[in-house]
Amino acid sequence: MAKDLEKRIQELENELKDKNSELAEYRRQLSRANAAVEKMISNMDYEIKMAGLIQKLLSPTEIPHISGVEFSSKFLAGEERGGDYFDIFEHEDRLKFGILLAGSSGYTMSALFLSVLIKLSGQIEARKGMEPHKVVEGIARELLPHIQGNDTASLFYGVVDRRNFELKYCSVGHINAILQVFGEPKGGAQWLAPSAPPFSAQFNAQPLTDSIHLGPRDRLILCSEGVSEAENAERESFGRDRILEAVLKSPKTGVHELRNEILFFVEQFSKISMPRRDRTVVITEIKDKVIKLAKK
Repeated sequence: MAKDLEKRIQELENELKDKNSELAEYRRQLSRANAAVEKMISNMDYEIKMAGLIQKLLSPTEIPHISGVEFSSKFLAGEERGGDYFDIFEHEDRLKFGILLAGSSGYTMSALFLSVLIKLSGQIEARKGMEPHKVVEGIARELLPHIQGNDTASLFYGVVDRRNFELKYCSVGHINAILQVFGEPKGGAQWLAPSAPPFSAQFNAQPLTDSIHLGPRDRLILCSEGVSEAENAERESFGRDRILEAVLKSPKTGVHELRNEILFFVEQFSKISMPRRDRTVVITEIKDKVIKLAKK
């Protein structure tokens, strides 16, 4: 009886020793896994910060002076998600200028790649006088092979000809574009619909160029997805309807006031001063004096 008891005690001690050994190995593996995760998070944070910094450097700090046209723009870098890029530039034909706003859903390099690609392809190709949809097609050919997973990209590119103040534009994806016609009832605001879905790994649409004519004091208002997708504490999105509401309620004194009012509406809705995703607003207004000169 005593021997059996001693034998059983020895077996239990051996089992406990084995369990302690297994537990120690588990703790070592867990420690290594935690270290790897911490390193990955640290690297991701660094890459996101670097991507945001490079985006800021790529974004124009000085909008060109174009006679008869007033611009207002604001870029707010997201703490978690980036990818916005905008530019306003004159063509070789100095009576034409381009307006571009792009956004990417991806992190770090995908967002950075989009920004660099737009910087290189958008400006250089557009100066050759190509139709907007041709510029967008060229960007798509370079961009699509590099899109991975569920990443998407949206783009609005427009060209204004100051001879007749025609705006030709191509919109792909979810850039929020509004034309506000001066003097029209209820603020005269109307959406400019995209001709194709966002760029993605499955993209196979044909972008198209649309055109409208701009009158005195008409405004083109562009907001990135970070504006419409801003969420409040209940995870409700700001949405396109609230953008339109902000436009209609904004002061009529100038483009800078309108820009500030849109961003103020978003901040009041989300209760967050630093956005999680990039927010960009670009507004263009045609002055009435230059329209009158153009018609003579």
